[in-house]
Amino acid sequence: MNWVELIGYVASALVAVSFMMKSLVRLRWVSLIGSLIFALYGVLIGAWPVVITNSIVVIANAVRLRKEFGAGSATTAVPIDVEAPFLKDYLAANADEIAHSQPEYHPSEHDTFVRLVNRDGLPAGVLIGEPVGKELLVKLDYVSPAYRDSLGARWLFGAGRSTFTDAGFTRLVAHAHTSLHRSYLELVGFRPEGNAYVLDLA
Repeated sequence: MNWVELIGYVASALVAVSFMMKSLVRLRWVSLIGSLIFALYGVLIGAWPVVITNSIVVIANAVRLRKEFGAGSATTAVPIDVEAPFLKDYLAANADEIAHSQPEYHPSEHDTFVRLVNRDGLPAGVLIGEPVGKELLVKLDYVSPAYRDSLGARWLFGAGRSTFTDAGFTRLVAHAHTSLHRSYLELVGFRPEGNAYVLDLA
């Protein structure tokens, strides 16, 4: 095997791996890199159909990534009734992952603050909390795998924090029982305080 063939195999492996990824953002990044290397491989062996096809894939992935991280992508947090059939179906469909990242979550009659987080009109996650005065005790903050690398969470706790302030909350409180959840809370701006993580909204 010469070095040109090796480039072709690496490109093939990256493109194949991209299709196995749950995260849309990672899929697009890996696919972009794989297609870029494939286009280079096509140039080296003089296969122009390979170059053209993979160049188009590179451009398509770049456009989608720009939209994902740019101002053109819309994130919203929509109130939804805790008894809504869609919410129950969504939680049931993602029960295994929720149990893995936030095993202490159990539905409660006190969890009256529910927001469905949408990305470009599609459900990307859900936040469920219990109001305690001007604080919101966040019971569940779940994001679907496909949207886990997007900016939805950063928007919700940053530019979109009016989701909480408009409801009269000045602080969010969450408890993390897994390293995965702790890392997530720290990433989106929560700070440790006692045995909890808090985010001041004012």
